Amino acid sequence: MTRGYRDVVDGGHHVGVASTRAVPLVGRVSELERLEALTGLSGDAPPRAVVVAGDAGVGKTRLLTELAARAEAAGVPVVVGHCTDIGDGALPFLPFGEIFGRLEASEPARFADLAARHPALLRLRPGRAAETDGPDDVGRTDVLDAVHAALERLAAASGLLVVVEDLHWADPSTRDLLTILFTRGFAARVAVVASYRSDDLHRRHPLRARAAEWARLPGVERLQLGPLPDADVRLLVRGLGPGLDAEGDVGEIVRRAEGNAFFAEELAHARTAGDAALPADLADLLLLRLDRLDGTARTVVRAVACAGRRVTHELLARVVDLGDDELERAVRSAVDSNVVVTVEGDAYAFRHALLAEAVHDDLLPGERQRLHAGYVAALRAGGVDGSAAELAHHALAAQDVATAVTAGIQAGDDAVAVGGPQEAAAHYLRVLELLGRPGAPEVDVTELTLRAADALLAAGHPHRSADLVTDLLDQRRHGPAGPDRAGLLLARAAALREIDVDVDDALDVTTEALTLAGEEPTPLRARALTAHAYATYDRGRDADATRFAEEALEVATALDQRRVASDAATLLGRLKERSGDPEGSLVALGDVVARARRDGDVVALVRGLHLTGTIHFEIGELARARQVYLEAAAIAVEHGHQWSPNGLDARLLACLTAYMTGDWDAVAVESDLSGQSPPPLIEAMFRAIGLTRAVARGDDDAAGMLDRVHPWWPRDGLVCVHSAGAAVDLYGQRGDVAGAVAVHDEAVRTLSALWHADDGLFQARVRLGAVLLGRLADAAAQAGAEVEHLLDVGVAEADAVERTVARATATGRPYGIEGRAWWARARAELLHLRWAAGIDPPGDDELIGTWRRAVEDFEALGQPYERARSQARLARVLRAAGSTQEASRLAGSAHRTAEALGARPLLAELRDLTGRSAADASRGSGPELTPREREVLALVAEGRSNGQIAQQLFISTKTASVHVSNILAKLGASGRTEAAAVARRRGLLDRPR
Repeated sequence: MTRGYRDVVDGGHHVGVASTRAVPLVGRVSELERLEALTGLSGDAPPRAVVVAGDAGVGKTRLLTELAARAEAAGVPVVVGHCTDIGDGALPFLPFGEIFGRLEASEPARFADLAARHPALLRLRPGRAAETDGPDDVGRTDVLDAVHAALERLAAASGLLVVVEDLHWADPSTRDLLTILFTRGFAARVAVVASYRSDDLHRRHPLRARAAEWARLPGVERLQLGPLPDADVRLLVRGLGPGLDAEGDVGEIVRRAEGNAFFAEELAHARTAGDAALPADLADLLLLRLDRLDGTARTVVRAVACAGRRVTHELLARVVDLGDDELERAVRSAVDSNVVVTVEGDAYAFRHALLAEAVHDDLLPGERQRLHAGYVAALRAGGVDGSAAELAHHALAAQDVATAVTAGIQAGDDAVAVGGPQEAAAHYLRVLELLGRPGAPEVDVTELTLRAADALLAAGHPHRSADLVTDLLDQRRHGPAGPDRAGLLLARAAALREIDVDVDDALDVTTEALTLAGEEPTPLRARALTAHAYATYDRGRDADATRFAEEALEVATALDQRRVASDAATLLGRLKERSGDPEGSLVALGDVVARARRDGDVVALVRGLHLTGTIHFEIGELARARQVYLEAAAIAVEHGHQWSPNGLDARLLACLTAYMTGDWDAVAVESDLSGQSPPPLIEAMFRAIGLTRAVARGDDDAAGMLDRVHPWWPRDGLVCVHSAGAAVDLYGQRGDVAGAVAVHDEAVRTLSALWHADDGLFQARVRLGAVLLGRLADAAAQAGAEVEHLLDVGVAEADAVERTVARATATGRPYGIEGRAWWARARAELLHLRWAAGIDPPGDDELIGTWRRAVEDFEALGQPYERARSQARLARVLRAAGSTQEASRLAGSAHRTAEALGARPLLAELRDLTGRSAADASRGSGPELTPREREVLALVAEGRSNGQIAQQLFISTKTASVHVSNILAKLGASGRTEAAAVARRRGLLDRPR
């Protein structure tokens, strides 16, 4: 009948928001399903008319585009008309003229038949009504009747969907015609859907009363589109392109867009172009809303824009120079025009924050400064609500430097008091920038710098904290050396402990600080002793660390410096574990934790719990370690310290122990920081742990995750350590042994540089080496003439592993259970490599015994995935040695673990050992699918993507991905197509009742 809806929209007839289907529909699943039901596209109910309302940019056109696409897919023709903003000169019945004009162009014979039956249709053609040979006395009623009858006839065969957009611009005749269509209804299956911008309906808008009238008609339904939830806006933004990856950037766009899809897209495009400011085109579009206001109302609106997000009536009245009646009339005009809304009874705010931003940016510099100065005067005079942060903001914009400094310091202190280190740091740093300007008051720069450094460290920015303090130290390099310099050095040392730097650097810093602190028992000396104790501990000088920590505890206790005493006692507890007394360490740390709880010292409590969890971790009590880490992380989050060093480490280690203990669903949830806006480096840390799970499960997006994490390797050793092993496995899964070797070597070089390990020996080398040796052994089984090279690489790596372990054990300290497990695995993999290569192969007893040790060690550690991987290797060599019964038992055990974890690559490796194909596995005794998994499986079989499944079931895409991975594992399928085939054979595609 006519071109598809997308052709109509793209063909120049309508310029709207989200006007094509290029961007996937996000977050409107329930609204789309309701529209399908109301218009008769789903079910047998007769179609009804629907009026769709929503603010500009909220997604009306995108929703109707999808509805039209589904109608066309179902064989229902679609006709589309648009109202246009051309002022008082609008042609009557404009959208219906568009509909029938397009029909005449695309199907002239059909239009001619309709026109012959209903000549009044010819009057709808813009500019061509005089060309008709029909009667001259065609009246308005004739046109109304003709349109109704023509739509009825067009729908006779297959039904019809009529879409009319932008009714806020509709001419009176169009509004009347729609009233007729809504009132009369249709005998055929005609569905009429009309849309308008609710924010354009000011109090005197002619559509306002008509829309209320339509809502009372029995055959008309109203659908109000509200803002998209933040989670859906986040999905939308991330889907717009690879340039939007950091959660901080995405979170900022989500915050500013306030649920408006069009605003989110415009802000996202600007951000990918490197511009964080409000796009000029979007600002111009927003500012059009002010055109309907008179001069006084615009003056008030500009004052509101300078206030921030909201302003009370009393404060606004003090800033604008208007009488009470005049102010009330101006505000009423702004409210009636949907520019400003009332909030919380006595305050005003913009309908959308971006509108406030546009208005504020549009002010002249002098106008902006004058209005902000008015707010400064009103807030300083008192009698109105206002915080120090508000006063600092207005003073800065008003160029009142003295007030901006004093209020900014107070705002920072207020933020610290309520657990907002990120906000506190921003206030302090802004004040530091102002101190060089004329009019700035005298401020203790050292003290302010220390506050800013502490806030930055607590907010998860150790590099910035260290740089800030270092800059001031460099400025005062030739100044007096005393307590101020010592305090700055201690702040630098605290930041350096959280950065991958040479420990000698930190030790030099604390040594100088301790010298400057003097010999007298002062609070400064107690802090310096503690910092020096930690620095010597990091250097491995445990005897010195114990001596300094004990003196620090003595001085701090005598001076009632509880925080410092807790720091020292915590380190002494940690030293007990490293000396081979983990039980004594747990007792000592238990005392620290109890004292911190009693004193209400959150920082000491989180640190004590974090280190308690680490003791449990290192002695192999992973489940208990995770519980303690989770408690520490929860307390840190509750008090706004989630990115502080110990709070962050607790969250990371809780996530890592979830991976190690096999709670991989928890890893997916805990490594996803959506909506939390972490510092980018911290986001990379969690992504690195998430990558290990993704690779182990064989997820499709694992390579993309590695691409996002890899650039952070040179910045942080933890990111590199947690992701490098997974990267080696990822290349190995692809059969790219050269890539596996290259990424391993890159990781070794990176970590050696970060940790100043010139010989390339560091503890993580043991695990990295074991993983690489395993991939070399896999390749050797198929490498032919290349096996000698593979063996040379493997022998060199095994030698590095042995030298690393020898160095660690030479200290006399116990070698941790995790380290022992990976050491055993590395030795077993080297023997496996020689066995697979057929070069100097080990005897069966030696090979089997070494692999048994690796299985036992990972069993003792409580790491099921690595135990299963080791079992698979042991099963392979046992079968080759003729021990088929034990090999089958071990392979079966490993298969059950891999199936439960959803570890598809391991399942594939085990198939030839268990003798089960994917179909056999699906018919085996594996775990049953849950009702939710059966729902997801049905959608997988329909070819839906994870994003589409998430929309259909009202879950996040991440959760959908978890379900799909679980299903593939339970069915033993290597991919979605195979899973669908297995499910059909088993009759699993019926939806749960």
